[in-house]
Amino acid sequence: MDLGLKNKAYIVTGATRGLGLAAARELAADGAHVLISGRTQEAVDAAVTELEALGSAHGLVADNAAPDTAERLIAEATQHFGRFDGILISVGGPQAGPVETTPESAWRDAFESVFLGALRLARAAAAALPAGGVIGFVLSSSVRQPIPGLGISNGLRPGLAMAAKSLADELGPRGIRVLGLLPARIDTDRVRELDALAADPEAARAASNAAIPLGRYGTPEEFGKVAAFLLSPAASYLTGLMVPVDGGAVRSL
Repeated sequence: MDLGLKNKAYIVTGATRGLGLAAARELAADGAHVLISGRTQEAVDAAVTELEALGSAHGLVADNAAPDTAERLIAEATQHFGRFDGILISVGGPQAGPVETTPESAWRDAFESVFLGALRLARAAAAALPAGGVIGFVLSSSVRQPIPGLGISNGLRPGLAMAAKSLADELGPRGIRVLGLLPARIDTDRVRELDALAADPEAARAASNAAIPLGRYGTPEEFGKVAAFLLSPAASYLTGLMVPVDGGAVRSL
C-alpha cells in the first residue's frame, strides 16, 4: 500500500534514539523529508547520517522544554524542505519513582518538558499546518493504566492525551488530525534502563513478557511502522484516537 508519504515533510522531536528515531526511519524510508531534533549536536549528526542512508533528513539541536523550540523547528522545516505537513512529538521518559517519594522538582521539570513543552509544540504546529496536516504525540500505555514505579508518567501522560483529544476536536474543522501512540514494552534503551532498576532485571523482563499476550517485547521497527502509517495520508480519516502499540498488554478496550 502506498502511504502517500513521498515528498511530505515531517518534524520528529527527540528522534536521535528510541521510538522517535524508529518513526523517523520509517518516514524517511517511505519517501518523506524528515527534520529531527535532539539535545546534542553529536547525537543529531549521528541520527541524520543514519537517516540520510534511507532518504531525506535534516537535524536541529533543540530541547522540547525551551520556549523557542517550536518556532525554530517549524521555521527550519519550512525553509529547508519548502513545506510542513506534520509533527510527531516524542519526549524522553520522565524520572522513574513512586508518586509518594519522587521530589517536587522532578515533577516540575517533567511538566515543563513532557507536558508543557509538548503542548507548546502542538499549538505552534496547529497554527502552521495546512489542511491535511497531522499532529502526533508519543505517549505511553500509562494513559490507560498506571505503570508501577513511574508515578510522573502516570500523572502527566493521561492529561496530555486528553489535551490531544480536545485539540483534535478544535482542529478537525480545518482538516488537521491529532492523535497519540501508546507504546508499552518496546525494546528500547529506555525500557532496558527501567528493567535494570529491578532487583532481578532478568526476572522482571520475563514477568513482563508473560503479561503480554504476544509473549514478547515489541521492536522499535514495529512501533515506527505504526507511527508512519498514522502520520501518513493513508490514515486521513483517523483523528482523536489513542493507538496502543503494546502486543495486547493493556487490558482495557
